Amino acid sequence: MTEPRTPGEHRLAELAEPEKEVAAGTRTLVVGPYLTRKRRLGAGDPEGEASNPRPPEARLDEASGLALAIDLSVVQSLIAPLSSPRPATYIGSGKVDELAALIRAEEIGLVVMDCALSPVQQRNLEKAWGAKVIDRTGLILEIFGRRARTKEGTLQVELAHLSYQKGRLVRSWTHLERQRGGFGFLGGPGETQIEADRRLIQERMNRIERDLESVVKTRSLHRTSRRRVPYPIVALVGYTNAGKSTLFNRMTRAEVLAENMLFATLDPTTRAIDLPHGEKAILSDTVGFISDLPTMLVAAFRATLEDVVEADVLLHVRDVSHGETEAQAGDVAVVLRELGIDPDDTRRIIEVWNKADLLSPEDRERLTTTSHRSGVELRPILISALTGEGVHELLETIEQHLAMGRKAYEVDVAPEDGRGLAWLHENTEILERRTMENGHTLLQVRLVAGKEPRFLNRFPTARVI
Repeated sequence: MTEPRTPGEHRLAELAEPEKEVAAGTRTLVVGPYLTRKRRLGAGDPEGEASNPRPPEARLDEASGLALAIDLSVVQSLIAPLSSPRPATYIGSGKVDELAALIRAEEIGLVVMDCALSPVQQRNLEKAWGAKVIDRTGLILEIFGRRARTKEGTLQVELAHLSYQKGRLVRSWTHLERQRGGFGFLGGPGETQIEADRRLIQERMNRIERDLESVVKTRSLHRTSRRRVPYPIVALVGYTNAGKSTLFNRMTRAEVLAENMLFATLDPTTRAIDLPHGEKAILSDTVGFISDLPTMLVAAFRATLEDVVEADVLLHVRDVSHGETEAQAGDVAVVLRELGIDPDDTRRIIEVWNKADLLSPEDRERLTTTSHRSGVELRPILISALTGEGVHELLETIEQHLAMGRKAYEVDVAPEDGRGLAWLHENTEILERRTMENGHTLLQVRLVAGKEPRFLNRFPTARVI
């Protein structure tokens, strides 16, 4: 039996009601109001080509994919060329009227605008079209709200959603401007409804932030305990739908949800993996990135993304079969910089070129040649997470990156010390092995993290190379 709601909780539910109207199967129109090429290439333009270099068709396809990710029925998607955004409706009045006719004819219930709308623009468009309107940020928030499964993920999404809703109250909800009277006949004008709603939202945000602080502490304790083991952390990052979860399942034999869908996985997952020479590592699957990822989402998910910040090695998973793979890589670099990570740090970041199984023979040969021309540290690894192609090479590359900076030793093993030789093979990376004339085995080994004290205790005469 559910507990009765307080008046404040009832009001918060009412404020969230507009988002609940975005039901699966809603007949949807996706509009791409993109600046024309002439404007995008304009010098000094704050919304210029550098902000989103993708062609309009690719951007519209992605917006439609976002709508399909929450089972909306996309009736039509179209590009609305724009010379400059209009303050009242973002697009021109002629295009507003043209789309109004289309919306009535097709019985559209929801219009997705692939841009960032102000509260005023959103409300004006809803009045003109008689349909619900959401912008790119609202759509991504809706997807995240449906994908969250853990308590932490739900709290993070709710925090981002409330931050978004709080901004929507400014100058758009005109029906909230009526005042609540004060007490008694001589009471003051009281608090306007909009002020009360903003206060309710802020109080709820404060409570969520306090709850998330405990999540941050718990994650910090988990990381501290992992350091004591200690296992290195390898984190998967990349554009949404690049195949991170499929690769995670392939490397860990886990069963994390992996579908051909934008933001199929939201909540982070970690598992232990075995590297080729016996070392263990912790592999972390994280939320996918996307172009124009709302700042409030990056802020809300900072606790989750701390695993990325503290990882020893990052695997930047790219879908090289996608026509916009370079632009997607640029978007991932933007988010990494926001997290304080240098995307050009080749000692820490390994590029993983995924979905090799979808490449034509010509593209595969071209990418293989490009990969082998790169230096050892810069070399991307071409794989197929679906078939397993290249995954063993990827594990070896992870091990090499983790070994950078670790000590290497030369050790002389007597012929009768079979157990010592077996221990070295199980617990170190064998770089070179030679059998001497006197029967002794001379090995050059690189130590796995945490094994140095036991190694030196067992082989006190070992010499640092």
